[in-house]
Amino acid sequence: MMKSTIVAALIGSAAAFAPASQVSRGTALNAKKGGPSLKYVPCISTDDLPAPGSATSGVAGGLAICIAVDSKGAVYALGDKCPPVNQPLSFGKVSDDGCIADPVLGTKFSLKTGEVVSWCPTGLGKLVGGIFDPVGVPTYPVKAKGKTVEVQVDVNYKANFEAEYWSGVLDAQGKANGKYY
Repeated sequence: MMKSTIVAALIGSAAAFAPASQVSRGTALNAKKGGPSLKYVPCISTDDLPAPGSATSGVAGGLAICIAVDSKGAVYALGDKCPPVNQPLSFGKVSDDGCIADPVLGTKFSLKTGEVVSWCPTGLGKLVGGIFDPVGVPTYPVKAKGKTVEVQVDVNYKANFEAEYWSGVLDAQGKANGKYY
């Protein structure tokens, strides 16, 4: 029973990544997009760095980040959502071959490039991963500054992504910005 529940949840989550047609969202309520703005922003404390061969999660510029440390002590920053089912990559295991593996489906991603090294090799992974094309995860430059691990991200990414969607909820007066007529 538990296994079938997990399989159903994974397949349902995978559907979120299925290709969909793009709908033009051309209303006056859309927010304006800004250009990319790459900046180093704090992610985690250096005290929270994981042991070599493991990973942890953090947030930088509103993005979920996986901070991984290889067996030699090198630190890497990757997107923390691994396809195809959005499992946190920070739960994965860092191997000696310079990869981190998705803990559920077994997909291995390169720590340096984020590219797929092995796509969904487990039994469940073959079932779910066979529906989707292999997709890597983003990588980010990382550095230590004092007692903080900083990651270079586009600080406008989240706002630009959300600009494609309606920018508010109508209030009782019918305006999206919460102001009255």
